[in-house]
Amino acid sequence: MEPGERYAMKVIARMKSGFASKFGVPRQSGLVKELRGRIIFEPPYRNRDAVRGLEGFSHIWLIWGFDRVKRTDSAKAGAISAREDWSPTVRPPRLGGNQRLGVFATRSPFRPNPIGLSAVELERVEADSPEGPVVHVRGADLVDGTPIFDIKPYLAYTDAHSEAVSGFAPAAPEAALEVEIAPELLARIPEPERAALTAILAQDPRPRYQHDPERVYGFGFAGYEIRFRVSGARLQVLDVAAP
Repeated sequence: MEPGERYAMKVIARMKSGFASKFGVPRQSGLVKELRGRIIFEPPYRNRDAVRGLEGFSHIWLIWGFDRVKRTDSAKAGAISAREDWSPTVRPPRLGGNQRLGVFATRSPFRPNPIGLSAVELERVEADSPEGPVVHVRGADLVDGTPIFDIKPYLAYTDAHSEAVSGFAPAAPEAALEVEIAPELLARIPEPERAALTAILAQDPRPRYQHDPERVYGFGFAGYEIRFRVSGARLQVLDVAAP
């Protein structure tokens, strides 16, 4: 292969999720199992035969593109392409953003090729839908509209390794915060999304380096703007409003 040679990939599907932006999205797939999402195929790939047999698997791999990463090169906003301005090191949020590691030793979106990989639970395959076959999943860490390049079955006998060592992230982060949300505010969220919202907030969606107890944060979820602040180990939801 010649240096700098490029390959084109087709967007086969888009994720439908409750997240309007990157803020609030779990830092890894599977951390918030209550999260539901739908995979909607692009028109050329809306073929039931393409997902025949997929329902026999409990989990699937999603290969997708970081289309919300800020670009400093000549690429257009939202474009999925190789980065000309890549850096060999990044600052993982898991380490507080204070330590640099090699980009290939992290899952940072700031990569030469902005591609993500997520293992998600397959809830069901809806074969007969006006949108073509729809794949329903749980635990996805994707913003609404994220482009998906491929779907592959998860094979437990080869994809799961009980002896694996996880470097600087040896265990899943525990829910760090006690979430306080008034019943009348929680009632504004569609019932199927309420447990997911509480779990997302308990994971502490703030940037790891921000700890101002007076600062008000906000993010879009399930069609609403969620505004909150954090003091110590307590997160208080201040408002759930229509955007």
